[in-house]
Amino acid sequence: MNINYMKIYIIWLIGVIIWNFGIPQASPLEDVLVAILLSLLTVFLKKYTKL
Repeated sequence: MNINYMKIYIIWLIGVIIWNFGIPQASPLEDVLVAILLSLLTVFLKKYTKL
């Protein structure tokens, strides 16, 4: 695994942890929406940054 992808994975993982522990009462729909947003964030980071 490339070090750049590892950095992006760590950013994604931190987002998931913050969401799950910060908003534990979130509905399943909110969980799905946040998962989609985090996925789009990783695509953006892979495409437009040099992490």
